[in-house]
Amino acid sequence: MFTLSDRALKHIWYPCSQMKDYETFPPLHIVRAEGSFLFTADGDKIIDAISSWWCKTLGHTHPEIKEAVNAQISKFEHVIMANTCNDTLVELSERITGLIQGLDKIFYADNGSTAVEIALKMSLQYNLQTGRPSKKKFLSLQNGYHGETTLTLAAGDCELYSAPYATLMPSVKKIDKIPYIYQIKNSEDDILTDAEWEEIEKQINSMKDELSGIIFEPVLQGAGGMLIYKPDFLTRLRKWANKNEVHLIADEIMTGFGRTGKMFACDYAKITPDFMCISKGLTAGWGPMAAVLTSNKIYDAFYDDYFSGKAFMHSNTYCGYPITAAAALAALNIYERDNIIESVAQKSSQLRKRMEDIAKNSNALTNIRSIGYMTAADIINPDTGKPFPKKERTGYKCYKQAVKNGILLRPLGDTIYFLPPLNTENKVLDELADKTLKTINEIIF
Repeated sequence: MFTLSDRALKHIWYPCSQMKDYETFPPLHIVRAEGSFLFTADGDKIIDAISSWWCKTLGHTHPEIKEAVNAQISKFEHVIMANTCNDTLVELSERITGLIQGLDKIFYADNGSTAVEIALKMSLQYNLQTGRPSKKKFLSLQNGYHGETTLTLAAGDCELYSAPYATLMPSVKKIDKIPYIYQIKNSEDDILTDAEWEEIEKQINSMKDELSGIIFEPVLQGAGGMLIYKPDFLTRLRKWANKNEVHLIADEIMTGFGRTGKMFACDYAKITPDFMCISKGLTAGWGPMAAVLTSNKIYDAFYDDYFSGKAFMHSNTYCGYPITAAAALAALNIYERDNIIESVAQKSSQLRKRMEDIAKNSNALTNIRSIGYMTAADIINPDTGKPFPKKERTGYKCYKQAVKNGILLRPLGDTIYFLPPLNTENKVLDELADKTLKTINEIIF
């Protein structure tokens, strides 16, 4: 008798996966999801420790968001956005722009990769239309990740995703020697030394005349290993960019809407970028929606008679999707009413302590780092204090064992991280920590 997993594997090519792995680790048959949990056809209850690719900021099937989505569905599901408007999307746009002073225009898309690509294209076209055609290159950060279209792969620094397509990708240089830290302490430790800034400034000065923009994940880099860097880097970069007429493009797709303990991670550096890309937490993971926020100054450079050729000619079929707009509005209401962002900031140290306790009790984790509702650590061999050989795939072994123990972890290589829904209860986090320790002990010892 064929299971649903067997039937799925007959036809479905799964994302971000080596399909041969599914021979020994078949897909989970999910029948229900609620709050911080997934429920399988076998009756298992699994903690979603990674917010299902980082987007379930308010957990699964939140009743208020469900009600808002159903109300919108009862009106209409989708209408072409070009030359139409509706109450839901207009209200959402007003709410979002009210969160970020100086970014008054929104261009909607349907996924994060596309949002980043839109911002890069807007920056380039802006310079072409304002008499600066030589500004046509971009810089990004080492260990950055910005999506999986050709242009966003080029902007990222993850060869695991991009290597097969190198011949297609434009060259985007990476700023290295990023000033990484393990947590933000709101002290002098968060400030760049003169030597650190001089090293970075040397790199960016060499390209200032040809740079259109610099793209970055603010403060927290996700797929590159859950790495945290000093906010002062962005504070100084903002001043430098103003002086040299270079756009700053903030990829807040993972970091936005409370994940780091601020509404947006740029708030740590007290900067406003020229472009901000948002998605994931925008709808609390209820469906595909992304947006690029920018300024009236940028917008005005595209505003002209039709035959000037200055219009931004980009579209997505489901941009401004009313159903996900309704979800986003409901999510914003919950963030504000329930003080979600303030709660995350207060509970951040508690999440970190759970990872510290796992490290202490297993002696198999190092480099513990945390910000907001994210904490991460790297797996090491407790006998040597060094990483396991990559070919052993220790993180992947932990992933498989963790599912057996009732948690969905999905490490990044040999980096284990917790990135749960922002409203996860403490007793669930305790269970998550206990089962993670059990998993590590079973795999490593």
